[in-house]
Amino acid sequence: MEQPEQKHQRRVRYKGTHPRNFNEKYKELQPEKYADTVEKIIQKGHTPAGMHISICVKEILEFLQIKPGQTGLDATLGYGGHTLEMLKRLESKGHLYALDADPIESEKTKERLQRLGYGPNLLTVKLMNFADVDQVAAEAGPFDFVLADLGLSSMQIDNPDRGFTYKKEGPLDLRLNPEKGISGAQRLKEMTREEIEGMLVENADEPYAAQISGAIASQQKRGVDISTTTQLRQVVEDALRFLPKDQRKEAVQKSCQRTFQALRIDVNSEFEVLYEFLEKLPNVLAKGGRVAILSFHSGEDRLVKKSFKAFLREGVYREISTEVIRPSAEECNRNSRARSAKLRWAVKA
Repeated sequence: MEQPEQKHQRRVRYKGTHPRNFNEKYKELQPEKYADTVEKIIQKGHTPAGMHISICVKEILEFLQIKPGQTGLDATLGYGGHTLEMLKRLESKGHLYALDADPIESEKTKERLQRLGYGPNLLTVKLMNFADVDQVAAEAGPFDFVLADLGLSSMQIDNPDRGFTYKKEGPLDLRLNPEKGISGAQRLKEMTREEIEGMLVENADEPYAAQISGAIASQQKRGVDISTTTQLRQVVEDALRFLPKDQRKEAVQKSCQRTFQALRIDVNSEFEVLYEFLEKLPNVLAKGGRVAILSFHSGEDRLVKKSFKAFLREGVYREISTEVIRPSAEECNRNSRARSAKLRWAVKA
């Protein structure tokens, strides 16, 4: 039976000389086809739409000391930048397991890595939260090296449909897996003013937590839904109107970042997940196995530091990083999202 001829679909046109909306950035969203354009954007210190630039790659690889034939785990696959570099070090010998809770991005990354020649014989990708690392270890055996990059991937932040950024209009979702759990909008509806204030303080050290939680509660009392990213941003702006005009713009920007961060951490139970992962970690590492963890805010870093120190005292780890490792100034200039990164490592006894 003859297949009907597919009609050619023109790409969506945009106003002006440069695309502004995520879906209009067709060159950035096809890095294999428009490599020159993508490289120019990176050289300017920006992250192309739909991409993620991996952080501290050199430092991570230097520590992990990956050797051909080893078995490793990338606990947070994301865009697969770290994954690709680790696979290269295995030189087609050994195996790498990779986990991700995001069904949308993990499938794209899996396909991208397969096109580069890293199929099921070298790489196994599992749609799984890294809190369940023990389940993978039961199947794969102890790991010689483990990496966990706790940061949100740029392609998740940049896509307004995911609701991770206050800068673009989109549904207030914030779920790493949009097929599970409840959205950020629904979560806010369920919380009291006191609970929202506690969340902002605990998850983001928000200095204006009382004012912002009060403004959210006030909206809810009036029956006004906060269901989009821009609505939440507006609530934060309104809550900080008491600040002097010359201080307000910067304060609003920082408070928006912290508010979205706090709600995202709550929606995805990120601290609980990290704690569970850290507790299980020693049992999934081989003797002499190495683990590197890249975190992006103080709450995560505190948990990692505390866990590593406790297991060092107990003799479970034989060595841990005594100081946090930061990206170089050159890397931060090239990628502004690297500035808050903190790397810590440990070696199993």
